[in-house]
Amino acid sequence: MLRVTDVIAIDESEIEETFVRSSGPGGQNVNKVSTAVQLRFDVAQSPNLPEHVRERLLRIAGKRVTDEGVLVIDARRYRTQEKNREDALARLIEWIRKAAEVAPKRHPTRPTRASKKRRLEEKRRRSEVKRGRGGVKDEGSEI
Repeated sequence: MLRVTDVIAIDESEIEETFVRSSGPGGQNVNKVSTAVQLRFDVAQSPNLPEHVRERLLRIAGKRVTDEGVLVIDARRYRTQEKNREDALARLIEWIRKAAEVAPKRHPTRPTRASKKRRLEEKRRRSEVKRGRGGVKDEGSEI
């Protein structure tokens, strides 16, 4: 079990890792060794994620989530497979922790008198600008 928070723990069997060849500099090592890690975690089907965390994770992960609800993390920062594995897992944990945070409830406030005055003054100014854009009417010509 991979402990994410005090409440959330992910089973390692839910995480699928694939090792692929990394791009970029590295000489012949790049062509021979698969050091980059592609981590896949099925957010939509995970039984260990509470519903509110699942929904928020799918929303904040954005384009990293496939249409089937699988979160894909590519880790190719380091030159060793083990470091890239650790990096991918750390990023997964970070995403889940971020999704588990509950935003503080917003208490609505009323606009101040000064902000109302500024808003109305700006509306008056815009109105004058728009009124000044009126076309010139030619009284003398007939069609």
